[in-house]
Amino acid sequence: MVTSSHEALHRIFQKDPALLTRALQQVLHVPFPEPHDFAAMNIDLTEVEPIERRVDTLLRAETDEGTYLLVVESQTDPDARKHRSWPYYLAYLLEKYHCDPVLIVVTQNSATARWAAQPIQVGVRGMPSMTVRPFVLGPGNVPVISDEAEAVRDPALAVLSAMTHGRGPQAAGILESLVVALKSIDADSAAVFVQFVDSCLADPQAQQMWRDLMTAMQYFWRHPLAEEVREEGREEGREQGRAQERAEMVLNILRWRGIDVPDSVRDRVEACTDLDQLTTWSERAVHATTADDLFTTAAG
Repeated sequence: MVTSSHEALHRIFQKDPALLTRALQQVLHVPFPEPHDFAAMNIDLTEVEPIERRVDTLLRAETDEGTYLLVVESQTDPDARKHRSWPYYLAYLLEKYHCDPVLIVVTQNSATARWAAQPIQVGVRGMPSMTVRPFVLGPGNVPVISDEAEAVRDPALAVLSAMTHGRGPQAAGILESLVVALKSIDADSAAVFVQFVDSCLADPQAQQMWRDLMTAMQYFWRHPLAEEVREEGREEGREQGRAQERAEMVLNILRWRGIDVPDSVRDRVEACTDLDQLTTWSERAVHATTADDLFTTAAG
């Protein structure tokens, strides 16, 4: 079954095709030539006979060394059927377009990454007629980007890092750095990346932290992700209810960042009914080093 995380893991390369070649060059250390042009292609590989075959993402990369077809497959779990379909995809594309196809598998799961990286051999054992070696991007090789400057240098790679590593103790640092990176790009691109990350965060705590961070930076409330929350706000219809939710968000951000919250700070935040003040505190919470930094302009 196709899930939102499955779609996000390959569609990010449709949004930023150059990220795919950077990943090949920098993450997988493949000497892939620098493309000077990309073109999205029809993903339907169905033949005349009624056998439907589709890849997840297919890009044409024009380089000084020639044209390559970049086949991106998002893989959640091992699937023995792929050992039959992947060789078919490559052979079909080579025959149809007369240029070299390159298979890249993207996954959030370490076990799936190990499975996908295994060569696929077709023919006599020990002397195969065809060997397919997928390039795999997963938790084992996609860098953990938790440094703000590094995230700003390559926001798309920072998004891929969050999508791949968005669970466990490193999630907070990755998501916080990504917030800074998203502020450095245009709002439309940021909104798309926000959706991709939200779709791939399987851990409920990390997902809630991400939504709280997006609320603090105001992207979330302009994005369809916020519709459910906005509907809840309309149903409540009370200023007090909104203030309580915003106060909880402030405290959650501090807690997820590992900052101790004294009772005096908690009481002050929970007692506040000024939405503008609570928004300011939520923005400061993203960068605070102590709970008291909420109440000082330096943290902002």
